[in-house]
Amino acid sequence: MLKKSLPLKILVVDDESLIRWSLVETLSDSGCEVVAVIDAGSAIQAVTGSESPFDVALLDLRLPDSHDLALLCRLRRLTPATRVILMTAHGTPEMSQEALDLGAYCVLHKPFEMNALSPLVTEAHASRF
Repeated sequence: MLKKSLPLKILVVDDESLIRWSLVETLSDSGCEVVAVIDAGSAIQAVTGSESPFDVALLDLRLPDSHDLALLCRLRRLTPATRVILMTAHGTPEMSQEALDLGAYCVLHKPFEMNALSPLVTEAHASRF
């Protein structure tokens, strides 16, 4: 169970419906408040339209309107306190290092075990302090 006085606020950005659903279910079951979107444009809208910042964002690297690290850069500028976990099935060591250099908390390679997600989100959030 994730621990915080208020539920962690999580942004999930993934265009694959089954993955998005699995992430939302897993994190919701852990007590998180989850907002899920399918593309970069919707992610930017979610961040800029939110009354409070997201604690953690789970961001797929390849989206219909973003195929590189540009969205990561934009999210880091818009909401620097939000920890970003980049998810990809197409990562290289060079891309992973670049993502970390640009401020990603970590790179999670697909496929991954859903039971590892809640502890990782908790760890990412705790690293803010």
